[in-house]
Amino acid sequence: MTNYSWGPQDLSAPAPKKLRQVPVERGMVLEDATTGWVGEVIRTEKAGGMRVIVLEDRHGKTRSFQAGFGFFLEGEAVEIVEPVAKAAVPKKLVSASGSRAVSGLKAREARASRIWVEGKHDAELVEKVWGHDLRVEGIVVEPLHGVDDLAGAIRDFAPSGQRRLGILVDHLVEGTKEWHI
Repeated sequence: MTNYSWGPQDLSAPAPKKLRQVPVERGMVLEDATTGWVGEVIRTEKAGGMRVIVLEDRHGKTRSFQAGFGFFLEGEAVEIVEPVAKAAVPKKLVSASGSRAVSGLKAREARASRIWVEGKHDAELVEKVWGHDLRVEGIVVEPLHGVDDLAGAIRDFAPSGQRRLGILVDHLVEGTKEWHI
């Protein structure tokens, strides 16, 4: 017959050591204290309301274990807990041209500066790559209806320090009128 003591307990005994809680991460190497199975965490899953850790040993075999107590990490007994949710780091917004995108900004009212392009396809290309940047700066892309009288068109536009002009002309093949300009 077992004799149970219901009296005062011995308070001089050391309190049980609280294990360090370690959030589970892919790539960490754990040892299951019960079976001695050692493996790298290749994934975690939620199954039946509990966290399951899948370990892969050095031979490529996998086993699943319930997270919590019963693991060694680098020889230390630890409690494996839920992974830490990574704080959402705001992405640096980048425009198609690679410049820093400006969010929440309406396009500026068109300024005096212009970029002239030869045709619709060139205008679409400029819009695709630099459209965001140009809207931020208030620069308009306009079609250039031929380059036969480009010097006259430039005179009529009258570029200045506050009224700039960029011209995109393709097919710069030696001997063509574009090349001579």
